[in-house]
Amino acid sequence: MNDIQIFGNKDKGQNFVKSIEKKRFLFSLVISYTETSEIPGITIAGTNLDFIKFTPPADAEYLHYGTCKCIDSVPMTPDGKPTPALLTKVALECASIPHIVINAGSKIIPDIPFFETGLEHGKNIQKEPALDRYYVLRAVEHGRIIGRTLGAVTDCLVIGESIPGGTTTAMAVLKGFDINANVSSSIPKNPLELKNKVVNDALKRSKSKDAYDVIANVGDPMIPVVAGMLSTASQTSKVLLAGGTQMAAVLALGHSTGFDENNIAIGTTSYIVNDNSANFLDTIKEIADIPILSIDPKLDDSKIHGLKSYSDGFVKEGAGAGGAMISAILKTGITSEKLLEKTEEEYQRVITSQ
Repeated sequence: MNDIQIFGNKDKGQNFVKSIEKKRFLFSLVISYTETSEIPGITIAGTNLDFIKFTPPADAEYLHYGTCKCIDSVPMTPDGKPTPALLTKVALECASIPHIVINAGSKIIPDIPFFETGLEHGKNIQKEPALDRYYVLRAVEHGRIIGRTLGAVTDCLVIGESIPGGTTTAMAVLKGFDINANVSSSIPKNPLELKNKVVNDALKRSKSKDAYDVIANVGDPMIPVVAGMLSTASQTSKVLLAGGTQMAAVLALGHSTGFDENNIAIGTTSYIVNDNSANFLDTIKEIADIPILSIDPKLDDSKIHGLKSYSDGFVKEGAGAGGAMISAILKTGITSEKLLEKTEEEYQRVITSQ
């Protein structure tokens, strides 16, 4: 517990933590896609534009197999910065936490068993509306069905996501709801000027403040699916939203889809909380009175450059990494130092097997 910091409503945070220590956890990864990710400079995910669409299914396959089938190697930049799914996998395996994958509009289908929502991927919001309103309503309803099922079989449902470019669509959704949010980035020099231009261009299309219209115009499929999951799962279990900016957008939509505020927390990495180019804590406070749990993965202590780069501002979070690490600590008492040791071992295994 010493490795976990609580921000926001600390009383709620302490109660949340105590209620799930040593309990059952279930991790879910929602994979999705937005063509917004294809705007040059928006994201570091994928080694080039052709590979971006493979990142979500590759993350999902890696969690299951320890390798990938849709691409030849585990997602990693040419200079060795690995997908945050590596942190997620280590945490889940160290704590024997089961996981399930939900496909919410991934452009490429993963070669694993998964929940299928039948949704289309999101369009480039700078050029056209992201989704049909019908698909937004369908996404929420399908999310509700999945959340009801998963929430019934665990004490704490952890929900992570993998969607390249998702911080930009999340920023657009938050500003569409009149929430003044600066968002984090997978790149140290956060391209906020580019993101703001994309968002402003997208928001010019519609003045509607209807929640579903906002998502249809500037969102992505992941946001309504997770909002639906949150609405039902939080009625029967604790829910840890594992991520940063994207989960803020989920919470913002949650005011329309509903959720039990007393059963929710956000779990993320210290790299998101400490990102000076964003205002994550203030954004969450503006949306809901829920606690934020933060874990320092201590990657600045790593001898491996690709891992250490996270502490220098690359990637920061993704694939539910922070929430997975927090869950592992709460379930087993493992330390972040031990998780780092196991992460370095897994990194070396991945490198030598590719």
